[in-house]
Amino acid sequence: MTGPRPVPARAPRPARSSRPRPSRSGPSARPVPVRARPRWRAGLRAGGRALPAVLAVLLVLVAAAAPLLAPHDPAAGSLHERLLDPGAAPGHPLGTDGQGRDMLSRLLLGARPSLACGIVPVAVATLAGTALGVTAGLGGRVTEQVLLRALDVLYAFPGILLAIAIATLLEAGAGTTVVALSVVLTPAVARVAFTEARRIRSAEYLEAARVSGAGPVVLALRQVLPVVAPVVLVYSSSLVGLAVVYAAGLSLLGIGVSPPAAEWGAMLDELRPSLLTHPWIAIQPALTVLAASVVFNTLGEALRHRIGGGESHNTGATGESHASSGTGATGEPRDTGAASSDRGRHPAPEATR
Repeated sequence: MTGPRPVPARAPRPARSSRPRPSRSGPSARPVPVRARPRWRAGLRAGGRALPAVLAVLLVLVAAAAPLLAPHDPAAGSLHERLLDPGAAPGHPLGTDGQGRDMLSRLLLGARPSLACGIVPVAVATLAGTALGVTAGLGGRVTEQVLLRALDVLYAFPGILLAIAIATLLEAGAGTTVVALSVVLTPAVARVAFTEARRIRSAEYLEAARVSGAGPVVLALRQVLPVVAPVVLVYSSSLVGLAVVYAAGLSLLGIGVSPPAAEWGAMLDELRPSLLTHPWIAIQPALTVLAASVVFNTLGEALRHRIGGGESHNTGATGESHASSGTGATGEPRDTGAASSDRGRHPAPEATR
């Protein structure tokens, strides 16, 4: 009687070698296909980024061509057609106000002073704030402290309260609104310009320009302003919507543009008594102010992403030159301090000869 046949033992598997496998990077390597993004997605993203700018330009063009687009005289009214709801009467798609004036015509004509009181103060604050910020950033210790302490006095007050205080001291009108909002917005722009100017004032290319004999004015215009201007412009573009809201608020309080002028804030003041009885008419100027504010705020955000992406792209494209300028002859990095980091963030302008 024989027992079960013995099962032959299997030979142990050889241990896996820790050597890295040879990479297939030679001419016989098969190329890995790169999945291309659909063109419609890229076009949709580009259209979404350009939409705020298109809407802002369209809003400005509508305000400029308001007398041609208005279907009726915004100052002509009829007591028999007062407070008509939208679509209740032919020829008045948005209804009429308390004096029988066409709401669509008044909203179109009101875009002129409303946008002017939002764009002009921002432009004035951008010029004045950039000049003060660059002067404080490049000036000496005394100049910096005097300008910053003077701006801190204005910056300490809430914006709308400071605008109300200035507007009450002057006569009501569009000029008063522009002056008040320019004073309110200038310290914020100056802070942004000062921060950028202080960040680059010890850069190597500025020291080279000083050694070459460039004066303070030439240094500020040719070396500092090209770096500060993009940041200030992006920040200022986001202030237009805030200025439009502030201007409407001053007119609503009776210290801005006063009736019977067609201005969105003044129209809110006139339609305030009919807010409960005819809300669809009274909220139209408020919705217009909200829409303009959203458009300009979105434009500022789009510009911030656009300029930020452009800077990173340029830095990446010129990364080799920055790396070569930050290394010595032996390939070791040099200790260039803040100047090298500034030069990496913003392309250094050419030194003034």
